[in-house]
Amino acid sequence: MPRFRDDLKKYKEYSGKSSITLLLTQQSLWAIFIYRMSNGIFKSSLPKPLKRILLIAGVFLQKIIEILTGISIPYSAKIGKEFYIGHFGGVIINSRAIIGDNCNVSQGVTIGVSGRKNNRGVPKIGNNVYIGVNSVIAGPIEIGDNSVIGANSLVITNVPKDSTVLGVPASKISNKTSQDYI
Repeated sequence: MPRFRDDLKKYKEYSGKSSITLLLTQQSLWAIFIYRMSNGIFKSSLPKPLKRILLIAGVFLQKIIEILTGISIPYSAKIGKEFYIGHFGGVIINSRAIIGDNCNVSQGVTIGVSGRKNNRGVPKIGNNVYIGVNSVIAGPIEIGDNSVIGANSLVITNVPKDSTVLGVPASKISNKTSQDYI
């Protein structure tokens, strides 16, 4: 699982701790590991009956992880390499969400579906995006590369690349990028 190795490398860079210590103590890594394993099976070309059995086992493990960690990452979500969940719990990611490479998600974040009829959908998040504590990103919107979503924000419209948004509903407050956050 090369993508999980990239995730683990990012955790090691942030903490300075060994892989073993991180794997034993970081609940978010447990959730990411189960996601990467199940997503690998989901995208594989295994025979359908075997794939179905393995995915059922993956869903069972995902539910255990959700109970233990409060983090829900369905196997069908598309998440790039170097994914980082900063703290324990309350992270909900929709099964159709798309998250780019090198993104950081804080605790209490929801990335979910919103809207009605033709305006119903889920977010597409670019690369190098930092999502602050207790933020909600919902609907068929795009979050541009290198963006910062400030804490406690409700993001329901597109966010341009290289910008910081904050508030309920979120609005652009600066052109500062995520460089200092990631």
